[in-house]
Amino acid sequence: MHTRHCIPRNCKLAIICALAVLALAGRASAQVGLGLMPMREDLSLAPGAAHSGVLTLNNDSSEKVRVVAELLDFYIDSTGTPQFGRQYSQEAAFSCRSWLSVNPMEMELEGNAHIAVRYTVRTPPAATERSNHCAIGFSTQPTASLAKGTGLRTAVQIIAAIYVVVGKPAEEGSIKDLKLEYVPDPKQPGWRAVVVLANPSLMHYRPNGDLDVLDEAGKVVESAKFVPMPVLPQRDQRFLFPLKLDAGPGKYTLRARVDLGGSDIQEATALVVAAKTGQ
Repeated sequence: MHTRHCIPRNCKLAIICALAVLALAGRASAQVGLGLMPMREDLSLAPGAAHSGVLTLNNDSSEKVRVVAELLDFYIDSTGTPQFGRQYSQEAAFSCRSWLSVNPMEMELEGNAHIAVRYTVRTPPAATERSNHCAIGFSTQPTASLAKGTGLRTAVQIIAAIYVVVGKPAEEGSIKDLKLEYVPDPKQPGWRAVVVLANPSLMHYRPNGDLDVLDEAGKVVESAKFVPMPVLPQRDQRFLFPLKLDAGPGKYTLRARVDLGGSDIQEATALVVAAKTGQ
């Protein structure tokens, strides 16, 4: 069983500094040396408005590299892993991919060089109040001089996530579930806590907070921070916390405290049992 309640904001925990969205590294590959700045753009636009910006693509390797840009949809799966693709039908209501244009779409970078990539977002006049998300992907390709050659080449993709908020949609979220799961990994079996955050609204949010594991005496034996990945509109998102549970099988209490951006801190607790068999 689990319980939930709210803590007034003036008693809330310190807010965790938000990191770059989607947990993507600033360097795509040490071998290729491809870098991108910024890796996330947060925009607020009115219907029928336009915004232009610049991304800087770097080639830190000594070899020439050819790069092709793509306009992408994305979502975050049940393991918290971003999934990028040219089109996802389930994201159509919240996708800004068709609003994007990028110049140039293809480019060659000399070794240790960089290039400015310009993008423009144009919201339709009929755009409704909500948050939208899409991405620009940059993928390496063989250069013209190497295209006919042989040998193993590393292909790399690096992503810039774009969030476009139209109007002022309200943020709304809650802790929907809190539980313990056994992971039957043959190499490293173990336990993980799962916190499910609900977002019934039209606005994404990035949670900040903590998960604590308490023993039967009420002592905190493990703690972890929420990764500030976005909870996209009108969905539930699972947050996974691998646990050590050094004390071994037994009864524990999971306690989650999360700032979802509203007026309160959400809190939930759950009594769980880590069985010897992992069942």
